[in-house]
Amino acid sequence: MYNEFKQLDLAKIGQDILDFWKEENIFEKSISSRPKSNPFTFYEGPPSANGMPGIHHVMARAIKDIFCRYKTIKGYQVKRKAGWDTHGLPVELGTEKELGITKEDIGRTISIEDYNEACKKTVMRYTDVWNDLTEKMGYWVDMDDPYITYKSKYMESVWWLLKQIYDKGLIYKGYTIQPYSPKAGTGLSSHEVNQPGAYRDVTDTTIVAQFKALNNTLPAFLQVFGDIYLLAWTTTPWTLPSNTALTVGPKIDYVLVKTFNQYTFLPTNVILAKNLVGKQFSKTFFESNDADDFTNFKAGDKKMPYQIVAECKGSELVGIRYEQLLTYALPYNNAENAFRVISGDFVTTEDGTGIVHTAPTFGADDAKVAKEAVPEIPPMLVLDDNDILVPLVDLQGKFTKHVGPFAGKYVKNEYYDAGTAPEKSVDVEIAILLKEENKAFKVEKYVHSYPHSWRTDEPLLYYPLDSWFIKVTDVKDRMFDLNETINWKPKSTGEGRFGNWLKNANDWNLSRSRYWGIPLPIWRTEDKKEEVLIGSVEELYNAIEKSIAAGFQKENPFKGFEIGNMSEENYDLIDLHKNVVDQIVLVSPSGKPMTRESDLIDVWFDSGAMPYAQWHYPFENKESIDGNEDFPADFIAEGVDQTRGWFYTLHAISTLVFDKIAYKNVVSNGLVLDKNGQKMSKRLGNAADPFQTINKYGADATRWYMISNANPWDNLKFDIDGIEEVRRKFFGTLYNTYAFFALYANIDKFEIDKDNLSKVADRTELDRWILSLLQNLINEVDEAYNTYEPTKATRAIQAFVDEHLSNWYIRLSRRRFWKGEMTDDKRAAYETLYTCLETLAQLMSPVAPFFADWLYRNLTVTDKNAEQSVHLTLWVAADESLIDNDLNERMVYAQDISSMVLSLRKKSSINVRQPLEKILIPSLNGDFEQKIGKVADYILSETNIKHIEFITDTQGIVKKKVKPNFKVLGAKVGKSMKAVADAINNFTQENIFELEKEGQISILTDPKLGESIKYDVQLSDVEIIAEDIPGWQVTNLGSLTVALDVTISEELKQEGISRELVNRIQNLRKELNFEVTDKIKVSLQNDNLVATAVAKNKAYICAEILAEELELTDTVTDANKITIDDVELSISVTKI
Repeated sequence: MYNEFKQLDLAKIGQDILDFWKEENIFEKSISSRPKSNPFTFYEGPPSANGMPGIHHVMARAIKDIFCRYKTIKGYQVKRKAGWDTHGLPVELGTEKELGITKEDIGRTISIEDYNEACKKTVMRYTDVWNDLTEKMGYWVDMDDPYITYKSKYMESVWWLLKQIYDKGLIYKGYTIQPYSPKAGTGLSSHEVNQPGAYRDVTDTTIVAQFKALNNTLPAFLQVFGDIYLLAWTTTPWTLPSNTALTVGPKIDYVLVKTFNQYTFLPTNVILAKNLVGKQFSKTFFESNDADDFTNFKAGDKKMPYQIVAECKGSELVGIRYEQLLTYALPYNNAENAFRVISGDFVTTEDGTGIVHTAPTFGADDAKVAKEAVPEIPPMLVLDDNDILVPLVDLQGKFTKHVGPFAGKYVKNEYYDAGTAPEKSVDVEIAILLKEENKAFKVEKYVHSYPHSWRTDEPLLYYPLDSWFIKVTDVKDRMFDLNETINWKPKSTGEGRFGNWLKNANDWNLSRSRYWGIPLPIWRTEDKKEEVLIGSVEELYNAIEKSIAAGFQKENPFKGFEIGNMSEENYDLIDLHKNVVDQIVLVSPSGKPMTRESDLIDVWFDSGAMPYAQWHYPFENKESIDGNEDFPADFIAEGVDQTRGWFYTLHAISTLVFDKIAYKNVVSNGLVLDKNGQKMSKRLGNAADPFQTINKYGADATRWYMISNANPWDNLKFDIDGIEEVRRKFFGTLYNTYAFFALYANIDKFEIDKDNLSKVADRTELDRWILSLLQNLINEVDEAYNTYEPTKATRAIQAFVDEHLSNWYIRLSRRRFWKGEMTDDKRAAYETLYTCLETLAQLMSPVAPFFADWLYRNLTVTDKNAEQSVHLTLWVAADESLIDNDLNERMVYAQDISSMVLSLRKKSSINVRQPLEKILIPSLNGDFEQKIGKVADYILSETNIKHIEFITDTQGIVKKKVKPNFKVLGAKVGKSMKAVADAINNFTQENIFELEKEGQISILTDPKLGESIKYDVQLSDVEIIAEDIPGWQVTNLGSLTVALDVTISEELKQEGISRELVNRIQNLRKELNFEVTDKIKVSLQNDNLVATAVAKNKAYICAEILAEELELTDTVTDANKITIDDVELSISVTKI
C-alpha cells in the first residue's frame, strides 16, 4: 500500500524527513557510501557566528548545497567541512559595544587577555542559531567537526603560509598612506575598501582656496600683474592645514584671470586651468574686456566681471612658491622645501581648477608626487609630546593640539558619538575662516563618491601608517593568468570585476592594529636590523628555549606542550593570541633581544587560508593537499562581494604559496533584495526572517523559489507571495500527482515490480511520449547541474510537471486509472506515472531535498531494492532508446491545437463541458494529416470536440490578412520599406497560403514607389492573422490555423447539460466524503432543463458517477442544491 495524505504540509514534511536523516545518519552515509578515490572537493566560506543569519544566507547556502548533493548522486564523495570565521573587526566591535568600552580602554581598564576571552565568547554566541538554520534549510555540512579560525591548529597553519611567503621575499614593512578607520582604529587593505557599498555618494563642503604666490618666484611675464593667487580645489577641507604643495599638469594650458573675490569683493588675479574657466566663473561672473566694467564694479553687485590676461603651460608654473594657507604648524623636517608648485602627470581638467591641493600626509598620490619632486616636498609631520613625528590628525580622527582653534575636534562629524556632533563641521568652519581672510574663491556643497568602512560605516581617512605588506604586485600577472583557467559563473564576473581587479592589484596591507586576531609572527630587534618570522609552534617553542638560555625569556608559556603530538588535547594547552605571544622575547642570531611586531594580520588572510588550515596542513593531512585530493576545490560559492574578499584571498594565497588555483568552479551569487528591489535591512523593516519563512512555507518551497526565480548571480527580488505560488503551483501539483497515483494504485492494489515491467514499445502513444520527454528532461537537468546552472534545471522540471505531466499526461490518462479491472494498459499507465515520479524525485533532490526524499520514500515503500533515501541513489542516466522526436513533435501539435481550440472556446464563452461538432485544420504538408491523425483522439478528448476535418483549399472557409513587421523589415530593406510594405499589404489569399507553405515568397516592388527591388519575404517579416467567418471562430499560431464550428445543435446542447450534471454530482460526492469506488443512488428534481438530457444520456451519466439508480422526481427529500445554467435543482445522493 502506498501512503495517502490529507493535504500538503511542506513544513511538516521538512521536519519529518530531517528527523529521519538524523536517526538514520543519511548525511554521513551519503559520504561513506561513495568511494574515497572519487572526491569532489567543496570549500565552505566561513560565516561569523557573532551575528544572526538572514534570508540571504538561505540563498547562499542553497546554492552550495545543490551542487554537493548533485555530485553525491553522480557518485562522488563530497566532504563538506563547516567553518567559523572568528576573528576581525565585526567581533571586536560587537564585543566593545557589549562591554561598553572603546579600543583605547583595552590594556588599561581591561586586560588584553580578558578582552580576547570576551571576544571568544561573543563570536560563537549565535552558533546554535546558525546550526538550527543549517539543519532546517537542509544544508548538508559537517557541523560536528568544523574548522574554527581561533583554534591553535588553524593559526599554526596560517603562520606556516606566512613563512612560505616571507621566505620568498614577498613580505616587507613600509610607511605608506593607507585607508584607515578611526572608529575601528586600524588600517584596511585595498580589497576591503573595494567591497560593494564601501564607496558611497556623500555631500561635502568643498573649497576652491586662494594660495597667494610669492611675487619674486613668479615667472617674469607674471610679475607685472601684482598679487597673484593659485586656485586649488578640495573636497576635504580638513586636509588644508596639512597642505605643503600645489601640483599642476606640465602639459595643461593655464590662464591668469583678472576678477574680484565673491566674498570680500576685493580685486584679485587668479591662475587656473584654461579648460575650467567656464566651470569656476559661472553664475555670478561674466567675461568682459571692457575696463569700465572693472572700474565701475562695487561691493554687493550681483555680477562680477572677469578677463583672461595671460596664458602659459603648467611646466612654466613649476617652482613658484606661495604663502602657507593656514599657518598653524610647519613640517618638522625640511620646511624650507614646502609650499611650492610641483609637476604631476595625474592632474586632470575634469573637475576643480587643474591645480591640485597636495597634502602628502593624507593622500597616496600626493605622497608619491611629493617624494618625486626635487627637492622632495616634506609631509606635514610635527613632534608630539613624546618627540615622535605625527600628522596633524590623530588616530581617533581628531586634530592635534597644533591646529589652533580646531585642536581636539574630529575632522568628520561622523566620528562623534551619536547626538554629540557640532552643528558646523570643521570643513564648514575652515570654509568660513578662509572666506573672512580672502583665501576662499568659491565654497559650495558637492556630491561625490567617498570610501567608507565596510564594518563601521563611517568615512575612512587616508593616513600614514607603518605596516607590513605582501608584495602582491610581484605575482599579479600570474594571478591573472591562473584566473583565466577558472570557470566563473557568471563569466563576466571572473573576466570583468575579478579579472580587472587582479590586473590592478596593489600590495596587500597585512597589518591590523587590533587585539583579537592572528598575530603577525615576526620578531625584530630594537634597531630593526634583525628579524625572524616564526612558521610553526615547534619553531616558536625551540626559539623560546634558546631565549631562556640567553636570559631574555624567564619561562616557556608552552611548557607541557608535546611537539609532534597532533591531538586536540595537546593543542588546547597553548594559545597563540596576542596576549600570550606579545610576552615572548626571542633572541637574535647576534644575541640581541627580539620582540614581536605588535600587529595582527588581516582577517581576510585567515579566511583565504582555510583550504590548508582547516586540515592543519602541512602538520597533518599533507598527502591530501599535496595529492590534489582536498586542494584545489572543485567548487565554491559566495556572494559577489567576495570578489574583493574571500575569492580574492583564496586566489592570492594559493598563487603566492603553491602557484596554483584554489578553486576550479565558482558561483558568484547576487544580492537578495526586497520585492521592490531595495536592500533588506532591519532599519527599513523589509528584512525577511528565514526561520519564519521556513516554518510557514517549508525549506523546499523557499529554496525552489529562490533558485527558479532568478539565476544565482542575478539579484533576487524576494517576495513571500512568490514562495506561496511555488508551494501551490509546483509542489501542490506534484503532491496532487502523487496523491492521484497512490489513491488509484491502492484501490487497484497495484505495486511496482521493476523486474516485470511492461515493454515500453507496447505502451500507448501517450505513455511513450511522456517517457520520451522524461529522458530529454534527464539530459537537460543533468547538463544544467553539471554546468552550474540550477535555474535552468528547476525551470525545466517545473515545465515538465505542470505543462506535460499534470496538464496533459494525467488529464488524458485519467480514464485509464478510473475504469474497470486491471488490464495491461492500466498497468502500463501506473508504471509510466511511477517512473516519472521516481525520476522527478531524483532530479529535484538537489534543490528540494526534503520533498524529494518524501516523494521517493513514499513511492519505494514496497521496493525492497530501493535505497534508504533518494540522496543515496546513483544518477539514473537517460535511456536514449526511449527518445522519440517524431512522437514529441506530434504531441506538440496536439497540445498547440488543443490550446488554440480552448482559447476559441473562451473567446466564444462556450464551456469546455459543452461538446462541439468539429474543427477545421488546413493541411500544412504531405504527412501533416497523418501526424495529427495519430494524436487526434487526445485533441478531441481534451477539447470536447466530435471531429477533426482537414482542408487543403482554405478559400471560403478561412480568410487571412497579412501585416508587415516593420521592426524586422526596417533592418533588412531600409529605404525600400514603404515599397515592400505596400507589396505585402496587397497579398492575395493565394500569396499568403504560399508564404505559409513555403516559408517565403518573392516580390517585385512597384517602381512608382522608388527604385524597384526584388525581395524574398520571410515568415518572420510579417504577421499573419486569421479572420473569423459566420458560425466559426478562427485563430492561428505560427503556421498552424484552426477554425472552430461554434454552432450548438439541440443534441449537442443536451449532451452538454449531461456533462454539467455529471460535474455537479461528482463535486457533491467529494463534499459528502464518498470514496471514489462508492456506488450511489440519485434522485433529481424533474425539470425541463435536465429531463431530455437524462432521458437521452442516462447510461453515460450513470457510468460516470457510479450510479446504480438515477430517477427524476417532482419532490426530493433530504435534498442538496445544485445549479446548472442559473437553474437551481434539488438532488439527493446516497450511498448504496
